[in-house]
Parts: sequence; C-alpha cells; structure tokens
Amino acid sequence: SAPAQKKGPVKVVKSTTIAVRAAPDVGAMAGVGSAPRMVANQSKVVNYNPKYEALWAPEEGPKNPFYADGITPGMRNTLGGSIERTHIADFHFEEQNQTFNTFGFAMDPSAAADASKGSDVVGDRQMWAEMQGRSVHQVSKRDAKKRKITDSAADKVLAGQGTALTEAEAEELAKDVEAAEEAEAARAEIEAAKKRVEDGVPETQTMFHAKQASDYQGRTWIDAPPDIKPAADQSYIPKACVHTWSGHTKGVHAIRWFPKSGHLLLSASMDCKVKIWDVYNSRKCTRTYIGHSKPVRDICFSDDGRQFSSVGFDKIVRYWDTETGQCIQSWKSKGIPYCVNIHPGDDNILVGASNKNVLQFDPRIKTDDSLVQEYVQHLGSVNSITFIDGYRRVVTTGDDKKLFLWEYGIGTAPMKHVSEPWMHSMPAVTPAPLDNGSPKYLLCQSLDNQILVYATGDRFKLNKKKHFVGHTIAGYACQVGVSPDMKYVISGDGDGRLWLWDWKSTKVYRKLKAHDGVCIGAVWHPLEPSKVATCGWDGLIKFWD
Repeated sequence: SAPAQKKGPVKVVKSTTIAVRAAPDVGAMAGVGSAPRMVANQSKVVNYNPKYEALWAPEEGPKNPFYADGITPGMRNTLGGSIERTHIADFHFEEQNQTFNTFGFAMDPSAAADASKGSDVVGDRQMWAEMQGRSVHQVSKRDAKKRKITDSAADKVLAGQGTALTEAEAEELAKDVEAAEEAEAARAEIEAAKKRVEDGVPETQTMFHAKQASDYQGRTWIDAPPDIKPAADQSYIPKACVHTWSGHTKGVHAIRWFPKSGHLLLSASMDCKVKIWDVYNSRKCTRTYIGHSKPVRDICFSDDGRQFSSVGFDKIVRYWDTETGQCIQSWKSKGIPYCVNIHPGDDNILVGASNKNVLQFDPRIKTDDSLVQEYVQHLGSVNSITFIDGYRRVVTTGDDKKLFLWEYGIGTAPMKHVSEPWMHSMPAVTPAPLDNGSPKYLLCQSLDNQILVYATGDRFKLNKKKHFVGHTIAGYACQVGVSPDMKYVISGDGDGRLWLWDWKSTKVYRKLKAHDGVCIGAVWHPLEPSKVATCGWDGLIKFWD
C-alpha cells in the first residue's frame, strides 16, 4: 500500500472582476415625456436635450394687438412689464370696491364661484372669515350689529370705511365736508390770483356776439347742426372764394376747424385775440376770447371741441372753455411757446417752446405742480407736435433740423432720432389721414421749399417717392392741408398764393391768389369735399368752394 500523503494548508485566492461603464445610470425626470417643454427665445443655455419640434415650435406668449404678429417684443408691452386686458362687469367691480372700503377685504370678481375657499381674497382675512365671505350686498342687519365700532364716525369716513351713522348725522357730516371743500377751493383761487399777479399773467375776458346762446330745443351754439352730413366721398378742387371773414385787425396766424363737424372755425391773430366764427348760418364772429398781451402763436381744439388751448408770445399757455369763454387754467411757460397740441385720452396739453423742451401740462391738477413732464432732447426751439400710433407716440420737430419720435409720457429719451445733413427745419407738420390718431403719413413743410412725406407704419421713414415742390415758403411756417380722401394736398406760400397738388402724381394742379402777403394757413373742411379755409397776414380769413 502506498504511504498516506501529508495534508498541508491550502491557500485560497479571491478574484475581483472590474466592469467599465461608459455612461452612468440617469433617472428619468418626472413629467418630461408627459408634456412638451417650451424653450425660451432669450435663453443662452439649455440644461436638457430638447427635441427638434420644441426648438422650431411657433412663438407663444402674451398677446399685444398693437403688433402685426401679435407677440410683444421681449414679452413686454409697457415700460414695467406685460399687461393683459380683462373684462369685468361694472356691478361686480363696484361690489368688491365697496366691500374693500367697508370691511377691508375683497376678492377677484372673475373668481366669484371660489369665494368660499378664500383663495383670491385680498386684505383682511380675519374679517373675511368673520363675514363668511359675504360682500356689502349680502350682509344683513344682524351683521351690522355684530361689528364693533372702535373709531369715530369722522375717522371712518376719512378712511373710506362704512359707519353706523344715522341719517341726521350723515347729513350734518356731509354739510361739514362740503363747507370745508368750498373754503379750500376759495383759498386756492385766492392763491392762484396772487400768483397770476406776481407772474404778470393778464386777466381774461370774453365777448359773445350772437343773439342767443341756445335755441328753443336747448341746443347750445357749439352743438353741430343735425343736418350736417358728409356730402360726397370724392373731393374736388375749390375754384373761387365764397366768403371772407375780416374781424381781426392784424394778421391771422392759425385757423382750426371744429372737430368732426367743421361748423365752427377758430382763429388766432397777432392782435392778441382768439375768435370763433360761424360757418353755415350767419357766417359772423360768435365769440371773442381775450387773454394774451402779445400775439397768439397757435391754437388747438380738444377731441370733442368743448375746450381749446392757446399759446402766445407773452409765454402764457391758456386752457379755455369754448362755450362759456371762461379760462379754465393758465400756465407760465419757461420759454416762448410756438406750438400746442392736446392729447385726447387725458386732455394733457403739450407745448413746444423756445427753451428747446416740450412741456406737458395736466389741466386736472389745479396746483402749481400741473407740469407733469418735460421732453428734453432738442437743440433748438420746438416747432411742431404731432400724435401718431393711436396717440401713443409723439413726433416733434425743431429749429435744430431734427425730428424726434417719443413714447407719450416718457420724456427722458426719444425712441427714434431722424437727422440728415441735407435736412432743413420743418416748422409745420400735418398728419394724413387722421383716423383715431393713427395717420399713415406725416406731411412736413420743409424750409427748402418742399413738402416731405414720412411714413408712420412699422418703420418710421422718409417716403422718397413723394415730395411736393414749386412754392416758396422759406422763412415761413406755412401750414399743410390735405383732403379727407387723400386726393389733394394744399399749402400757402410767402407770396399769398394757395397751391394745390395731386397726391398720387405730386404734380401741381392749381395756384390761386389768396392773400396780400403771406398765406400762412390752409385747412380742408373735414366733411365738405370741396371747401377750404385759408388765412394770411393781411388779417383776412377766406372760405373757398
């Protein structure tokens, strides 16, 4: 038998396996596959892999009706961000407004169904819980008794909160408040009179020349006759002078038709007076407005014609009531005002002056702080102010041979600056056609004896194909007129002639001898297709048909 082998210790070797993974495990993000993700246009870095459809998807965002594509550039439609319109019934808005003034809380009227949840409550939530979400129209007498009145009735009235006043107490309190307001108004009027005397602002007066201020139906003399309607859609060239108004003793510098109807004509003269004339009936001066100590430079009607503004070389800006002749408010300008325009939205008055600025006054403010804005960029006197783009933008021209485009209400920096070496000063600008403050073109009277046309569409630029020449106006701010159907363009010149051009061909149609001296103003009637009014430095206003 073989000898038995001797058993020794056995060495066990453990083996280790190494695996290399090219990509680590990544957990799927929740919701990635459920809905497509949007890629912002302004983003520079994307932290995930978007699909081709997401990168080339159409733009989406807040809608803006003032842009052609409906998308607001930079997702902004105001200086502070994006504003979207919402429609709320007047009843619901007033209900929540009164509830907030009474109880200190309000809710979103559009979320009236969720009032019980309190998700849209603004203000005092404790009071909302106590009232169980009920508004002022839903409370009962028992709720009024439960309320604890801790402050006085007068303090609550001043705070705009509801009170438990009796009828006698409420009447007495209302009389006290009315007396305090009358005393404050009288004190403010005295202070304003003192300031006018200190500033050298002359007192105003007016004269009514017609037989009666209203007819048997109660219609005032500034109301348009009911039978005034557009005569025809097509305009015709006027052939002869059918009437002459000769009430001014010196040259007439500006004339303006009454808005929309044109049954009255307002004129500003170098005899320091403003007159308004009847066009259809008596054709005489109806009222005279006296309030300037030096020649009146420019005038402008408000949107409804109930008020108008006048500026003169005495550095006074006046805001008048057309019917009564009362001067509503006056301001002392920092320089000689050369032009004036009234914004139809808030009735703010924009004045271009010789101090190179455009001044914006708010007639609703009865204190010295009515100068609410200054547009500062021109290097010379401002000669014209024109609204475009739905009255949201302002175009100004000046003696510095420049044209500026401003955002209305923002006077720190203009949106666009037009200045070329060949440009001359453009002292008169006329929008055409004037449709809700959004004209397609601006007709600018250039002092190199031509009328330039600027397009006011998406790009504000010069229309090089249209310019009207032939007349001599160097040195004079002759007003440009245009027919309502954009068929003819009219202008006066330094020799007293009235020029008429064809809009499409820019050729001269006719020249009429209108005035002895400068024919400074020419305006086409807003309704009558063949009637034109002109004024000159010979003191006459002529009516052509």
